Amino acid sequence: MPISPTAEGFRAAFRRPSLTLAEIMWRWIVGATAATLAVFGFFEYLDTLPVTNGELLFLRTRHPYLVGEAIAHILRGSLNRVAMGGLVAGLMLTVLWIITASVGRVATVSGLLDYFRRDVVRTEPAGGISDDDEREVASEVSTKEAFPALLRLSFLRAAVALAAIFGLLGAVIVAGFASPDAHPEPGLAFSLFLPLAGLICYLGWALNWLLSLAGMFAVRDDADTVSAIASAVALCRERTAAVFAVSTWTGLAHLVALVGAFTFASMPLGFAGVVPGRWVVAGMLLVTLAYFAFADWLYMARLAGYVCIVETPQALLAPLPPAPSLRPRPQVQTRIQTSIDRDERILSDVPNLAVEM
Repeated sequence: MPISPTAEGFRAAFRRPSLTLAEIMWRWIVGATAATLAVFGFFEYLDTLPVTNGELLFLRTRHPYLVGEAIAHILRGSLNRVAMGGLVAGLMLTVLWIITASVGRVATVSGLLDYFRRDVVRTEPAGGISDDDEREVASEVSTKEAFPALLRLSFLRAAVALAAIFGLLGAVIVAGFASPDAHPEPGLAFSLFLPLAGLICYLGWALNWLLSLAGMFAVRDDADTVSAIASAVALCRERTAAVFAVSTWTGLAHLVALVGAFTFASMPLGFAGVVPGRWVVAGMLLVTLAYFAFADWLYMARLAGYVCIVETPQALLAPLPPAPSLRPRPQVQTRIQTSIDRDERILSDVPNLAVEM
């Protein structure tokens, strides 16, 4: 029977919740670290802002213009240090993400390979090797070269994200040339910025997806960075339909989850005037965390689908041949003459007529 990579991916995510938990752990460690740094950095930045008596006087006037000028003058006091601190924090968070992403990918892909080789794709033992020995050999995944290759792939993913940010800034600058201060044309600038931004986001997403897929081959084949990327490209070229099916179904599920998260997150806002504000914030935070957890589960299901594609022979991924038609074939009806031919001479009543002929 043919194997559906999409169904097997969701089944693997259900049967191996520990893999999803590992994915959640390394992702949320980075996210929690970034959020903690942002919150503490923001409050530390507020503590370092100098406020003079003149600025306090402007703030007490409650005039919009004077209050705006006072706030702008206050924020400019430590802006350089904030920029430098943000760059250092971003660099350290990037290093943390590269390391944790590499460790997490080794753990998750190794677990998925072990699951599919032992429980899904089974082969008959040959050459006198017992079934238990064959499964043990099949489940061994070498990660000697996988971790350095994953570090390089994660670094390339971070470089792609940085390049996309600079690309968007460049698109803003290019769009600004179409709307100079002397003759402003915001509509033309927006029409120019929108396709450039869309193209940059698509290319960044495609490259990030390809590098993420290459990480699976770095663990599976113990390959280097270039070989892993080449294997990912070969997989997309040779098994396009299966890869597209897994990506499409998991992407649709992710879209439904995103719409549902926005819907449920808007419900606590409707009680903002009835319940205390902290309960509203807690409800929105709970919905957000639930969405992130489900998104990580969907990512694990998609990764399991990709592993199923590369671990399953092509013949098992092929669709079933069409079933033969059950309609009866049309029968050729032959007419059998049951009447007597009166013109037949052998049946004539005249004696010796057939002999005379």
